[in-house]
This record gives sequence, structure tokens and C-alpha cells, in this order.
Amino acid sequence: MVTLLALLTLTSCTVGPGHTIHARQITAAQPTPSAQPTPSASPSPTAKPTPGSPAWYVSQVPTFPEAPPPQPVPLPATGAAQFWHRLPTDQKVAFITIDDGGLARPPGVIDFIWEARIPVTMFLNSPAAAEHTDYFRQIEAVGGVVENHTITHNSLAGRSYDYQKQEICGAADRLEGLFGKRPTLFRPPFGEHDSTTLKAAHDCGAKAVFHWTETVHEGKVRYQTPEKMVQPGDVLLMHFRPALMDDLLAALKAIHRAGLTPALLEQYVR
Repeated sequence: MVTLLALLTLTSCTVGPGHTIHARQITAAQPTPSAQPTPSASPSPTAKPTPGSPAWYVSQVPTFPEAPPPQPVPLPATGAAQFWHRLPTDQKVAFITIDDGGLARPPGVIDFIWEARIPVTMFLNSPAAAEHTDYFRQIEAVGGVVENHTITHNSLAGRSYDYQKQEICGAADRLEGLFGKRPTLFRPPFGEHDSTTLKAAHDCGAKAVFHWTETVHEGKVRYQTPEKMVQPGDVLLMHFRPALMDDLLAALKAIHRAGLTPALLEQYVR
């Protein structure tokens, strides 16, 4: 713990109460003594990490250029949240998002995110967040941000305004109580939404609603757009599943092949 606090002191600078900024423009909540991961020991300069070990995953991460200073995307002044598959930006950045939270929470992910400086947005279902709060707080402490993915993970499209508002606002209220910050981004389950979803999300405090442009599962990136290459502003979707370490690494490699740098979604939607 002492070592990690020293690392935080050396590698970050305070930008506001409760937030720090790391390389690649990662914004992270200030870690607390109960939510600090311990980074894995660095491998010997002469020893190759064992494939599949935490050190091996870190060794496979490409070297990225520094992310450019983020240019937030203007939001329309309407009574509905903005909806995007891809964030409309020309900056050479892409965004990693992780959904759900109830199925699996590989413990190595926390150190991997910290040591590789991976900016991640977590769209959590509120019951999973409540059951596994400490795990998600640890990810939040090393660079992750918690956002909203409803209570029950039911499809919202075609449902009444009251139903959709309860799903979105109820989750937002619980996540705010757990993490001390109200979500400002929302992802509808399965990506299914309608105009009522966008209004209810807005009324619950969301500025934008996000779909995705690539999915990542079991270490394989599946492109949802004809380019078959990550584009500036793309949103990569994965889930809290057993192969999340492989998914994160595959996403990072795909972003690197495209000549982009991973960035934090929240820095572009304010």
C-alpha cells in the first residue's frame, strides 16, 4: 500500500478535489485505503513473463502516443439525451467500455488497468454494483468511471415513460449512493432504445446515451461498421466476463493498429 501511494505521488498530479490525471489523460478517483490495489511486481529485466500471468498481459500492451488534450463534444440544448454509436470527434482517440458487472469480475483486471493505464468506462447494473461495490471501487480508484446500465437489464424500447424512468433513475440513484457521483452517461441494455429512452435518460441526469461500434469477446474484436478498423471516436464494448483480460488486451491492440490512443469517454462528454 505504501508503495502504491508513492507511485501515485510520482505518476499523477492533482487536478481537482478527489481526482487525479495520469498518462493518456486518465481521470481517476483518489484511492482510499480500503480500495487500493497493489500493482504486480515488475518482472526481472532478464526474465520473460509467463504467458497468461499479470506481468505477461502488461508486457503485451502496445506503446501509445499521448492522447491529445480532450476537446469535449458540444451537446444540444434539448429535452432529450444525445444518442451516439460513435463519438463525433476527429481526435485520434477511441473509448473502452465495460458493461453489466454481475457475471464475472476477474481479480487481475484491477492491476492490469492500473499498470497499463487503461481508461475505462463501466456501465453497471445497479444490483451488481451494490453486491460487488468494493471491486468496482478499486477499478474506479485506478482510472475507471462508473456509469448507468439500468436496474434489471431489461429492454427499454417500447416501454412506458414511467417504466423507463424508474429503470434509469432508480439505477442512477443507487450508483450515486454507492460511488458518490451521479452517472452522466447511459447505455440501454442490448442497445435497444426509443425516443422515450432518450427523454427519460435526460430527466435522470444523463447527458448522452451510447451504443457501440465494436464488440470484444474472448479476445476477439468484432467490427459493427464497414471500415473493419477502429475509427476516431469509436466505442468498444466488452463485458465483465471471465476473459476480460484478453478482451482489454485485444481492444488495446486494435486501437493501436488504427493509430489511435485510448481515452476516457467522460472527458469528451461534459
